[in-house]
This record gives sequence, structure tokens and C-alpha cells, in this order.
Amino acid sequence: MPTLCDEPKLRPSAERLAEIITSLQRCLILKLSKELSRGNVSFPQYCLLGMLREEKQLTMSEIAQRMGHSTAAATGLIDRLENLGHVRRTHAKDDRRKVLVQITASGLALVAEVRDDMVSNVLKIMTLLDTHEQKTWLQIYEKIFSYCQPQ
Repeated sequence: MPTLCDEPKLRPSAERLAEIITSLQRCLILKLSKELSRGNVSFPQYCLLGMLREEKQLTMSEIAQRMGHSTAAATGLIDRLENLGHVRRTHAKDDRRKVLVQITASGLALVAEVRDDMVSNVLKIMTLLDTHEQKTWLQIYEKIFSYCQPQ
């Protein structure tokens, strides 16, 4: 396992990986955005729909916190999604001041469609790799995914 004293040796590789990651993000988000544009949904709105798919319902405060946005910015995302019919707002039974947001059938269908498009794109990338590289890629991304999870 590399240590901090290995940092000078690792720096050129880290710089190259940073360039690659930035380029990949741009490429994959552009491909994803083309798919999202059919539903008039932005990438942050899609991410929010994905969260709501997992959680079933969230408060406005929870949405803002998980998205790393202000409550006002989260409200803007929800307003647009609600106008498109992808989410609905309700009030909590125990506290009418608390606004709950739920994904609708339309939102669920959009998330499923975009996810299928993403899987198709990943499958195309995987065909460029041999079986060993495919397994290694998944193992590496699993480690990166673990690193990115909240502690």
C-alpha cells in the first residue's frame, strides 16, 4: 500500500488520472445529458429522482442536505420536477409545516429509462476490455465507490 512518502513518485500518475477523470466525467455526462434532454431533466434533477427512487420520500431539508444545496436551490429543482409530473409534494400528517417529496410513476419510468441507457453505454465500453480487464475495472471502481461514500 503506498504511503505519503511515495507521493512524489505517484504525483505524475495522479495528475494523469485527474485529467482522465475530468475528461471521462465530461464525456459520460454529455452522453447522459443527451438522454436526459428528452425528458427535459437536468443531471442534478436526475440525481434527485434517483435518491427519491431509493428513499420513497424525503423532506425538503433532507434533499437540500443530500444534494449539497441550499433549501432554496432544492426547491427550484423540486418545482421543475413537479411541473413535469415526476415528483409530488405532500405535507407530513404530524406536522403540516413539513413538506415531503415523493417520486411519481412518471419519475420512476424516467429513472429506469436513463439507467437502461447508462447500462447500454457501459456495456459498449466493456466490449473494449478483455474479461480480466472488465473484472479489474469493477474491482477498482468498487474501491473508489467505497471511498466516495459518506463516513
